[in-house]
Amino acid sequence: MIVTAYQGKSPGSRRRRSRSVHAAARRGKRRGSTRGKKHGKRLAGGLAAVAALAAAGCAVVAWQPSGAEPPAAAGQSGARAEHTPPARRSPEPSAPAPSASAGHRASARPSESGIPETGPGTFVTAPGESAKTGSGKALRYRVEAEHGSGVSAADAAEEVERILADPRGWTADGHSAFRRVAADPADFVVRIATPGTVDDICGRYGLDTGGEVNCSVDRNVMVNLRRWEQATPVYAHDVTAYRALVINHEVGHFLGHGHVTCPGRGKPAPAMMQQIKGMHGCVPNVWPYDPEGHLITGPSVP
Repeated sequence: MIVTAYQGKSPGSRRRRSRSVHAAARRGKRRGSTRGKKHGKRLAGGLAAVAALAAAGCAVVAWQPSGAEPPAAAGQSGARAEHTPPARRSPEPSAPAPSASAGHRASARPSESGIPETGPGTFVTAPGESAKTGSGKALRYRVEAEHGSGVSAADAAEEVERILADPRGWTADGHSAFRRVAADPADFVVRIATPGTVDDICGRYGLDTGGEVNCSVDRNVMVNLRRWEQATPVYAHDVTAYRALVINHEVGHFLGHGHVTCPGRGKPAPAMMQQIKGMHGCVPNVWPYDPEGHLITGPSVP
Protein backbone atom coordinates (compact mmCIF):
# COMPACT_ATOMS: atom_id res chain seq x y z
CA MET A 1 0.00 0.00 0.00
CA ILE A 2 1.25 3.35 -1.02
CA VAL A 3 1.03 6.07 1.57
CA THR A 4 0.87 9.73 0.15
CA ALA A 5 2.80 12.30 2.13
CA TYR A 6 0.66 15.07 3.70
CA GLN A 7 1.19 18.47 1.88
CA GLY A 8 -0.60 20.78 4.28
CA LYS A 9 1.05 23.17 6.72
CA SER A 10 1.16 22.62 10.35
CA PRO A 11 -0.99 24.79 12.61
CA GLY A 12 2.04 26.61 13.93
CA SER A 13 3.22 27.40 10.45
CA ARG A 14 -0.21 28.72 9.53
CA ARG A 15 -0.24 30.96 12.61
CA ARG A 16 3.22 32.31 11.77
CA ARG A 17 2.18 33.05 8.14
CA SER A 18 -1.01 34.70 9.33
CA ARG A 19 0.93 36.90 11.71
CA SER A 20 3.35 37.80 8.89
CA VAL A 21 0.51 38.67 6.51
CA HIS A 22 -1.21 40.85 9.09
CA ALA A 23 2.06 42.56 9.94
CA ALA A 24 2.72 43.22 6.28
CA ALA A 25 -0.78 44.58 5.90
CA ARG A 26 -0.24 46.86 8.85
CA ARG A 27 3.08 48.02 7.43
CA GLY A 28 1.38 48.63 4.06
CA LYS A 29 -1.26 50.71 5.72
CA ARG A 30 1.35 52.70 7.57
CA ARG A 31 3.32 53.21 4.36
CA GLY A 32 0.15 54.13 2.50
CA SER A 33 -0.77 56.53 5.23
CA THR A 34 2.69 58.07 5.16
CA ARG A 35 2.61 58.37 1.37
CA GLY A 36 -0.84 59.96 1.55
CA LYS A 37 0.36 62.43 4.12
CA LYS A 38 3.41 63.26 2.03
CA HIS A 39 1.27 63.60 -1.09
CA GLY A 40 -1.13 65.87 0.78
CA LYS A 41 1.73 67.97 1.99
CA ARG A 42 3.08 68.26 -1.57
CA LEU A 43 -0.37 69.22 -2.88
CA ALA A 44 -0.88 71.79 -0.15
CA GLY A 45 2.58 73.19 -0.83
CA GLY A 46 1.84 73.42 -4.56
CA LEU A 47 -1.42 75.24 -3.95
CA ALA A 48 0.35 77.63 -1.60
CA ALA A 49 2.97 78.34 -4.27
CA VAL A 50 0.27 79.02 -6.88
CA ALA A 51 -1.49 81.37 -4.48
CA ALA A 52 1.80 83.14 -3.78
CA LEU A 53 2.48 83.56 -7.50
CA ALA A 54 -1.03 84.86 -8.08
CA ALA A 55 -0.58 87.39 -5.29
CA ALA A 56 2.77 88.42 -6.73
CA GLY A 57 1.17 88.79 -10.15
CA CYS A 58 -1.52 91.04 -8.71
CA ALA A 59 1.13 93.05 -6.98
CA VAL A 60 3.01 93.47 -10.25
CA VAL A 61 -0.13 94.64 -12.06
CA ALA A 62 -1.08 97.05 -9.30
CA TRP A 63 2.39 98.50 -8.70
CA GLN A 64 3.45 101.64 -10.51
CA PRO A 65 6.40 103.94 -10.11
CA SER A 66 5.79 106.54 -7.43
CA GLY A 67 5.67 109.41 -9.95
CA ALA A 68 3.10 107.85 -12.28
CA GLU A 69 -0.60 108.67 -12.27
CA PRO A 70 -3.32 106.09 -12.75
CA PRO A 71 -4.60 106.23 -16.35
CA ALA A 72 -7.84 108.01 -15.46
CA ALA A 73 -6.04 110.69 -13.45
CA ALA A 74 -3.47 111.13 -16.18
CA GLY A 75 -6.26 111.70 -18.67
CA GLN A 76 -7.91 114.24 -16.40
CA SER A 77 -4.60 115.99 -15.92
CA GLY A 78 -4.17 116.24 -19.69
CA ALA A 79 -7.67 117.67 -20.07
CA ARG A 80 -6.95 120.31 -17.48
CA ALA A 81 -3.69 121.21 -19.19
CA GLU A 82 -5.48 121.45 -22.50
CA HIS A 83 -7.88 124.05 -21.12
CA THR A 84 -5.24 126.00 -19.23
CA PRO A 85 -3.95 128.87 -21.38
CA PRO A 86 -0.16 129.23 -21.45
CA ALA A 87 1.32 132.36 -19.94
CA ARG A 88 2.06 134.92 -22.58
CA ARG A 89 5.49 136.48 -22.59
CA SER A 90 6.02 139.89 -24.13
CA PRO A 91 8.92 140.20 -26.55
CA GLU A 92 11.33 143.08 -26.39
CA PRO A 93 9.71 146.28 -27.68
CA SER A 94 12.39 146.61 -30.36
CA ALA A 95 11.52 143.26 -31.94
CA PRO A 96 9.42 143.83 -35.11
CA ALA A 97 6.38 141.64 -35.66
CA PRO A 98 6.71 139.42 -38.74
CA SER A 99 4.56 140.18 -41.79
CA ALA A 100 2.64 136.88 -41.68
CA SER A 101 2.19 136.94 -37.94
CA ALA A 102 -0.68 134.46 -37.76
CA GLY A 103 0.15 132.19 -40.65
CA HIS A 104 -0.98 129.08 -38.76
CA ARG A 105 -4.61 130.01 -39.46
CA ALA A 106 -5.60 128.79 -42.89
CA SER A 107 -8.54 131.07 -43.71
CA ALA A 108 -10.90 133.74 -42.44
CA ARG A 109 -13.71 132.49 -40.18
CA PRO A 110 -16.87 134.62 -40.18
CA SER A 111 -18.79 135.47 -37.02
CA GLU A 112 -22.53 135.90 -36.57
CA SER A 113 -22.09 139.63 -37.25
CA GLY A 114 -20.54 138.92 -40.65
CA ILE A 115 -17.12 140.17 -39.51
CA PRO A 116 -14.50 137.42 -39.85
CA GLU A 117 -13.24 136.54 -36.38
CA THR A 118 -9.85 135.42 -37.63
CA GLY A 119 -7.82 135.22 -40.82
CA PRO A 120 -4.60 133.83 -42.29
CA GLY A 121 -2.40 136.61 -40.93
CA THR A 122 -1.16 137.57 -44.38
CA PHE A 123 -1.73 140.99 -45.89
CA VAL A 124 -2.25 142.83 -49.17
CA THR A 125 -0.31 146.09 -49.46
CA ALA A 126 -2.00 149.06 -51.11
CA PRO A 127 -0.19 149.98 -54.33
CA GLY A 128 1.11 153.41 -55.23
CA GLU A 129 2.44 156.33 -53.21
CA SER A 130 1.20 159.65 -51.93
CA ALA A 131 2.66 163.12 -51.85
CA LYS A 132 4.19 164.37 -48.63
CA THR A 133 1.85 166.11 -46.24
CA GLY A 134 2.97 168.24 -43.27
CA SER A 135 6.24 169.88 -42.29
CA GLY A 136 9.55 168.31 -41.42
CA LYS A 137 10.92 164.93 -42.42
CA ALA A 138 8.14 162.69 -43.67
CA LEU A 139 7.40 159.43 -41.92
CA ARG A 140 6.92 156.74 -44.56
CA TYR A 141 4.03 154.35 -44.01
CA ARG A 142 2.30 151.46 -45.75
CA VAL A 143 -1.36 150.48 -45.62
CA GLU A 144 -2.26 146.80 -45.61
CA ALA A 145 -5.47 144.76 -45.38
CA GLU A 146 -5.57 141.15 -44.23
CA HIS A 147 -6.47 138.52 -46.81
CA GLY A 148 -10.09 137.49 -46.39
CA SER A 149 -11.08 140.60 -44.43
CA GLY A 150 -13.20 141.97 -47.26
CA VAL A 151 -11.40 145.31 -47.07
CA SER A 152 -9.81 146.79 -50.18
CA ALA A 153 -6.26 147.82 -49.31
CA ALA A 154 -6.38 150.53 -51.99
CA ASP A 155 -9.64 152.01 -50.64
CA ALA A 156 -8.35 151.89 -47.07
CA ALA A 157 -5.15 153.65 -48.17
CA GLU A 158 -7.19 156.54 -49.60
CA GLU A 159 -9.00 156.96 -46.28
CA VAL A 160 -5.79 156.85 -44.25
CA GLU A 161 -4.16 159.40 -46.57
CA ARG A 162 -7.13 161.75 -46.17
CA ILE A 163 -7.10 161.41 -42.37
CA LEU A 164 -3.36 162.03 -41.97
CA ALA A 165 -3.47 165.00 -44.36
CA ASP A 166 -6.40 166.72 -42.61
CA PRO A 167 -5.39 170.10 -41.10
CA ARG A 168 -6.93 169.01 -37.78
CA GLY A 169 -4.66 165.95 -37.72
CA TRP A 170 -1.13 165.45 -36.37
CA THR A 171 0.47 167.62 -39.02
CA ALA A 172 -1.02 170.60 -37.13
CA ASP A 173 1.79 170.21 -34.56
CA GLY A 174 4.11 171.90 -37.08
CA HIS A 175 6.74 169.12 -37.25
CA SER A 176 4.98 165.89 -38.21
CA ALA A 177 4.78 164.84 -41.84
CA PHE A 178 3.65 161.69 -43.64
CA ARG A 179 4.06 159.99 -46.98
CA ARG A 180 2.49 156.70 -48.04
CA VAL A 181 4.66 154.12 -49.81
CA ALA A 182 4.06 150.64 -51.18
CA ALA A 183 7.29 148.97 -50.08
CA ASP A 184 10.04 149.13 -47.50
CA PRO A 185 11.66 151.09 -46.09
CA ALA A 186 8.64 152.20 -44.07
CA ASP A 187 8.57 153.78 -40.62
CA PHE A 188 5.22 152.26 -39.70
CA VAL A 189 2.50 150.09 -41.19
CA VAL A 190 -1.25 150.59 -40.83
CA ARG A 191 -2.78 147.11 -40.83
CA ILE A 192 -6.50 146.44 -40.96
CA ALA A 193 -6.91 142.92 -39.62
CA THR A 194 -9.42 140.48 -38.20
CA PRO A 195 -9.91 140.53 -34.41
CA GLY A 196 -7.97 137.29 -34.00
CA THR A 197 -4.95 138.57 -35.90
CA VAL A 198 -5.00 141.85 -33.97
CA ASP A 199 -5.05 139.85 -30.74
CA ASP A 200 -2.09 137.77 -31.94
CA ILE A 201 0.14 140.68 -32.91
CA CYS A 202 -0.79 142.94 -29.99
CA GLY A 203 -0.51 140.02 -27.58
CA ARG A 204 3.14 139.55 -28.51
CA TYR A 205 3.77 142.85 -26.80
CA GLY A 206 1.75 142.07 -23.69
CA LEU A 207 -1.45 143.86 -24.76
CA ASP A 208 -4.84 142.19 -24.38
CA THR A 209 -7.10 143.55 -27.13
CA GLY A 210 -9.82 140.98 -26.41
CA GLY A 211 -11.02 140.76 -30.01
CA GLU A 212 -12.49 144.26 -29.71
CA VAL A 213 -9.94 147.07 -29.73
CA ASN A 214 -6.95 148.34 -31.67
CA CYS A 215 -3.31 148.80 -30.69
CA SER A 216 -0.03 150.35 -31.73
CA VAL A 217 3.01 148.13 -31.14
CA ASP A 218 6.51 148.62 -32.45
CA ARG A 219 5.92 149.90 -35.99
CA ASN A 220 2.51 148.24 -36.40
CA VAL A 221 -0.65 150.33 -36.18
CA MET A 222 -3.18 147.51 -35.78
CA VAL A 223 -6.78 148.37 -36.69
CA ASN A 224 -9.43 145.88 -35.57
CA LEU A 225 -11.70 145.04 -38.52
CA ARG A 226 -14.75 145.09 -36.22
CA ARG A 227 -14.05 148.70 -35.25
CA TRP A 228 -13.22 149.69 -38.84
CA GLU A 229 -16.55 148.38 -40.11
CA GLN A 230 -18.89 148.90 -37.16
CA ALA A 231 -17.35 151.71 -35.08
CA THR A 232 -18.79 151.95 -31.54
CA PRO A 233 -22.29 152.83 -30.29
CA VAL A 234 -21.33 156.52 -29.97
CA TYR A 235 -20.16 156.67 -33.60
CA ALA A 236 -22.42 154.01 -35.13
CA HIS A 237 -24.17 156.71 -37.18
CA ASP A 238 -20.84 157.93 -38.64
CA VAL A 239 -18.38 155.09 -39.21
CA THR A 240 -16.20 157.31 -41.41
CA ALA A 241 -15.62 159.72 -38.51
CA TYR A 242 -14.76 156.84 -36.20
CA ARG A 243 -12.15 155.59 -38.65
CA ALA A 244 -10.47 158.97 -38.31
CA LEU A 245 -10.48 158.56 -34.53
CA VAL A 246 -8.88 155.09 -34.80
CA ILE A 247 -6.08 156.29 -37.10
CA ASN A 248 -5.42 159.49 -35.15
CA HIS A 249 -5.39 157.65 -31.81
CA GLU A 250 -3.08 154.79 -32.85
CA VAL A 251 -0.74 156.93 -34.97
CA GLY A 252 -0.66 159.31 -31.99
CA HIS A 253 0.73 156.44 -29.91
CA PHE A 254 3.35 155.81 -32.59
CA LEU A 255 4.33 159.48 -32.36
CA GLY A 256 4.75 159.14 -28.59
CA HIS A 257 1.45 160.47 -27.24
CA GLY A 258 -0.10 158.74 -24.23
CA HIS A 259 -3.66 158.40 -23.02
CA VAL A 260 -5.57 161.35 -21.62
CA THR A 261 -9.10 161.67 -20.27
CA CYS A 262 -11.99 164.10 -20.64
CA PRO A 263 -10.96 167.67 -19.73
CA GLY A 264 -14.47 168.67 -18.61
CA ARG A 265 -18.15 168.11 -19.16
CA GLY A 266 -19.37 169.32 -22.54
CA LYS A 267 -15.85 169.72 -23.95
CA PRO A 268 -14.56 167.85 -27.04
CA ALA A 269 -13.17 164.42 -26.26
CA PRO A 270 -9.43 164.28 -27.03
CA ALA A 271 -8.33 161.93 -29.80
CA MET A 272 -5.95 160.32 -27.29
CA MET A 273 -8.82 159.56 -24.91
CA GLN A 274 -10.03 155.94 -24.87
CA GLN A 275 -13.50 156.90 -26.03
CA ILE A 276 -14.52 153.28 -26.48
CA LYS A 277 -14.52 153.03 -22.66
CA GLY A 278 -16.92 155.94 -22.20
CA MET A 279 -17.17 159.66 -22.92
CA HIS A 280 -17.05 160.78 -19.26
CA GLY A 281 -19.05 163.92 -20.00
CA CYS A 282 -17.18 164.92 -23.17
CA VAL A 283 -18.79 165.29 -26.58
CA PRO A 284 -17.60 163.22 -29.56
CA ASN A 285 -14.50 164.42 -31.39
CA VAL A 286 -12.07 162.50 -33.60
CA TRP A 287 -9.29 165.05 -34.27
CA PRO A 288 -6.14 165.88 -32.28
CA TYR A 289 -6.45 169.62 -33.02
CA ASP A 290 -9.35 172.01 -33.37
CA PRO A 291 -9.84 174.13 -36.53
CA GLU A 292 -7.77 176.94 -34.93
CA GLY A 293 -4.79 174.63 -34.45
CA HIS A 294 -5.13 174.12 -30.69
CA LEU A 295 -4.36 170.69 -29.28
CA ILE A 296 -7.41 169.01 -27.77
CA THR A 297 -6.16 167.22 -24.70
CA GLY A 298 -6.91 166.46 -21.07
CA PRO A 299 -5.35 165.04 -17.90
CA SER A 300 -2.95 162.17 -18.49
CA VAL A 301 -4.09 158.67 -17.52
CA PRO A 302 -2.42 155.25 -17.75
